[in-house]
Amino acid sequence: MARITLDTLAHSYSPTPRGDADWALKPMSLTWRDGGAYALLGSSGCGKTTLLNIISGLLHPSRGRVLFGDRDVTDLPTAERNIAQVFQFPVVYDTMTVRQNLAFPLKNRGLPADQIAARVDAVARMIGMEATLERRARGLTADAKQKISLGRGMVRQDVNAILFDEPLTVIDPQMKWELRTQLKALHREFGHTMIYVTHDQTEALTFADEVVVMSEGRVVQAGTPQSLFDTPAHTFVGYFIGSPGMNLLDAQLHGATARVGGATIPLAAPYAAPQGRVQIGIRPDAVRPTTGDGLPFRLIRTEDVGHHRILRGEVAGAPFNLVVPEDQPIPAAFDRVVLDPARIGVFVDDWRIEPLERAA
Repeated sequence: MARITLDTLAHSYSPTPRGDADWALKPMSLTWRDGGAYALLGSSGCGKTTLLNIISGLLHPSRGRVLFGDRDVTDLPTAERNIAQVFQFPVVYDTMTVRQNLAFPLKNRGLPADQIAARVDAVARMIGMEATLERRARGLTADAKQKISLGRGMVRQDVNAILFDEPLTVIDPQMKWELRTQLKALHREFGHTMIYVTHDQTEALTFADEVVVMSEGRVVQAGTPQSLFDTPAHTFVGYFIGSPGMNLLDAQLHGATARVGGATIPLAAPYAAPQGRVQIGIRPDAVRPTTGDGLPFRLIRTEDVGHHRILRGEVAGAPFNLVVPEDQPIPAAFDRVVLDPARIGVFVDDWRIEPLERAA
């Protein structure tokens, strides 16, 4: 296992990049501690897989360095980085049994047969495949084959890191929760450094201790799942994290108030008058429907999802959602919403800014 450091890393697939759009990865610096569980989260095409391929050695960065511990591995091939990688689609040897598949990396390292058997049995137990150890992989389902891929990635104890590239893509939705739970248990059991690439926020937030959110080749925020939800640093993080995501409204700031459309709402603290596009952001569960004072709201539809209801509508011409607990009454014919000032974030040109009191 190893601490992984990305030192001013950047990459372009163009040999002569000229502008910002030519860079698949904008300059970034990150450090992941030894034994941590991390996720790279973002929409398709944001640079997640490019970054993972640089870490694994499948791709050489245009700029910057990759360090495992204190060792610079930027120029080392994949085979010399001592990592395991699990891909989107199962990579198994169909003519081998499940046991042989799991044992293959250990046999290549020349471990004694008794150590191999013990380790394979332990991993098979963790992935729930003890009963199929002697079956050939050819006749197994895609779910079972991907379990083998996951197990083979975990079977070596001496790897610097295990990299997962959308590993649950082919898994039946009903199985995904089980495999996510097993992955978390495997991490607790074996303590490998793990980096998990996904576009699915549920996978990222349930697996990782720290999530790195990427957008258009840039790291926009890295933090715990709770910090991403509570204090998103960028509007993309606010909108991408949560279901529904954060509501965002164009606004004008006036000290400790914000003006949205023709209405004024209070903020928890005063802000300086910024240059650029100003937006306020608030989570749908921090909004209350009312027939009294508040922002004018137009209800479009109500979705009952069991333990709460989602009220979808518009404020000042922008999409706007509320989450209302099932046991909380909704005023009849309500047409306004009240925002909790303590939960309003302010963003300028998409980046979060701090109020004057906190900035001081």
